[in-house]
Amino acid sequence: MAARHAQSRARRRLSRRSKAVGGLALSTLVGTALWAWPASGDDHSGRPDAKSGATRTVSGPNTPAPHQAAQEAARGLRAIPDLSDAARKRIPANARQVLVVTGKDSDSYESRVVLYTRAEGSDLWEAGPSWAAHNAAHGWTAQHHYGDLRSPEGVYTLTDAGGRLPAPGGTKLPYDHNSSFVAHGTGVEGEPLAGAFDYVIAINYNRVPGTSPLDGQRPLGDDKGGGVWLHVDHDGPTQGCVSLKPQVMRELLRALDPNLHPVVVMGPAGH
Repeated sequence: MAARHAQSRARRRLSRRSKAVGGLALSTLVGTALWAWPASGDDHSGRPDAKSGATRTVSGPNTPAPHQAAQEAARGLRAIPDLSDAARKRIPANARQVLVVTGKDSDSYESRVVLYTRAEGSDLWEAGPSWAAHNAAHGWTAQHHYGDLRSPEGVYTLTDAGGRLPAPGGTKLPYDHNSSFVAHGTGVEGEPLAGAFDYVIAINYNRVPGTSPLDGQRPLGDDKGGGVWLHVDHDGPTQGCVSLKPQVMRELLRALDPNLHPVVVMGPAGH
């Protein structure tokens, strides 16, 4: 009998130890689980990582997640490059096409042209291809006048086009198909000008928008020059215009849309 009581007491002590150990193990496991998986919705910005001790950065409610920022970067640009803040501010709010002509420097007649577009309601600009171009023989000026052989810097609307050849299919700007679009003589460096005005897009510098590029009205006076166009390149500098290869002019005529209020921003880099 005494032996049986002793065995019973031993079994009860063993059972109590097993329960204590089991309870400790369970509480340890549950505690670890609660630390590793915090409640959903908590802000854990700046908390140390358990394994590495490094600080984790978690996006707040007003900060785009990294993948979202990458997607935005892939879609477009929030600011058109190579322009000064002053030039950006002069771009009309309703403009959804901006043709940027960037001169190599203030005295160079070499430039690059890119057409930027944005969707309605979006502030992300999409860049098109980059094209080589020529501007005036002596470069750029903010105070253009007749005969200075410099292209006028600035932001100008694009509303009218024309040319000696018929408008390419898909042209949206009003187009004056006219045999008077003929360039006479030679260029600044003696190159022939034949075909230079096959396609023309008028730059609204010192002209009346809504008229043919051939219109001779000069609201600022004749001394301020005029007839500043985008036209076909003749393999040399211009007297004030911007010239591009024929296929580029055709592409621009198909792309520019008066419903998107296109403008040209032109001058040396950073103007």
